Parts: sequence; C-alpha cells; structure tokens
Amino acid sequence: MSANNTILISLSSFGAAEVRRHGQRWFARLAHAAGADGVEVRGELLTDPQAELQAIAEEARKRSLALVYSSPEGLFDAAGGLDAAALDRGLKAAALLGAARLKMSIGAYRRASAPALDSLNDSLNGLNVALLIENDQTAGAGTLAAINAFFADAAQHGFAPGMTFDMGNWHWTGECPLQSAQALAARVSYVHCKGVQRQPQRWVAVPLSESAAPWRAVLRALPANVPWAIEYPLAGDDLEAVTRAEVAALRMLAASFADDLSVREG
Repeated sequence: MSANNTILISLSSFGAAEVRRHGQRWFARLAHAAGADGVEVRGELLTDPQAELQAIAEEARKRSLALVYSSPEGLFDAAGGLDAAALDRGLKAAALLGAARLKMSIGAYRRASAPALDSLNDSLNGLNVALLIENDQTAGAGTLAAINAFFADAAQHGFAPGMTFDMGNWHWTGECPLQSAQALAARVSYVHCKGVQRQPQRWVAVPLSESAAPWRAVLRALPANVPWAIEYPLAGDDLEAVTRAEVAALRMLAASFADDLSVREG
C-alpha cells in the first residue's frame, strides 16, 4: 500500500444542517485547507443542485480536488425495475460536477431484476464516470448476500462495476465487516473509513481511533492504493484543525500499512 493514498472527505461528515447552511463549496474549500485530496459531494445536501455543482466543480478545478458524487437514490426501484431516471440524474450530476466516480446503492435489486443489467451496462458505456456500488444501511442493499448476488448477476451479464466499501454500515445490517471485506475485496475501489460505537438503541459513526470494530483488520483485507474517505462526524470550535488532524491520522495509518507491507515483502 502506498503511503500516498488519496484521502477524501465525505461532506456529510460536517453535519447536514451546517452543510446546508454554508454550502458544499465552502466545505470543499475547508477540506482542501485541511490537507484532503478531494471530497465526496452529497446529492441529498444540495440546496440548488445545478448552481452548487457548478460552483463545486470550479472550486475543485482551482484546487485540484478529486471528486466523487454520491446519489441518495438507489439503482433499482421498489418494484425491482431499473430506475433509469435516478441513474440519469446521478450521471448528469456527476458530469456537471466533473466527478470521476458516481456512488449509488443497488436499491431494491432482486434476482428477477437481472435482465435489466444489460440496460444498466449500456447506459454506462462510453462514459467517463465509474459507477460504484455502496453497501448502505438497509437489509435489501447492505448485506453481503444482497451485494454478492448483484455482483454475481452483473458478471453473468458482462458487467463489472466497482464498489464503495463502507466499513461501518455493515453493523447497521448485523453483518460482519471483516467477512464482507474478505468476500468483496476484489470489487472494492473506494473505502468509506467509518468507526462505530454501539449506543443503547442504535449504532453511531465515530473516528476510527474511537471505534469498537476491528477496523485495522478490515482495512488490511481491502485492496491497496484505493481512495479512502472520512465519513464520520467532524465538529469542533476550530473545524479546520479538527479536520486536519483526522486527515493526517489517515495518512499516518496508510504509511504504517505501507511500512508493514514492505517488511513482509522484504
């Protein structure tokens, strides 16, 4: 693993209310100032999508930021059909932003949905945007069985999308993140770094250093040299300093993994 892993920040990490108040361009600028290499723009937090996406794109070009567009919509609708309109909205937003990656969940995909994978593949051919499937926090789109079924069917249709591996979301669906990492590693091209803690009625996202999960083993099971994104709460009186510290911590972690790998290979 390179010590120079690309480090992004999912802009939802700054809190929905604050992000809507200041706008995602403002937080993209803060992320850059704090040392991040890029940001994940959240579709659900856009207040004026076209204007804001254009503004973020301008900011990203100025500061050489890597971009991911996160769509809040699933690829397949409640009836199991391909949601072509949702896909089109995601692709247009990613194109307007200039993002290299579009992140979506599989939605209500089921085995009977498989014939629509040909149409999905056709819709992506020739585009400069890579579709990445994320494990979300739902039983239908966030379990190993559901994700594995989708990728297996996609392979049967000559389609091999990548995956956004959210380390924390597996806990919301009662899954083992390490088992999932070992099973899905070949598909993973982007990682949401998210620690978790259990509160009486729910799981909550926390920095990796505060996590109750075996996050080091999970990261070691995933591919080297893929982008990592912070996706846990970032807050404090000096928000830039807090963010800088978390970005630096991830870089140090990547460097330590690289050193360990060099020793093993040596």
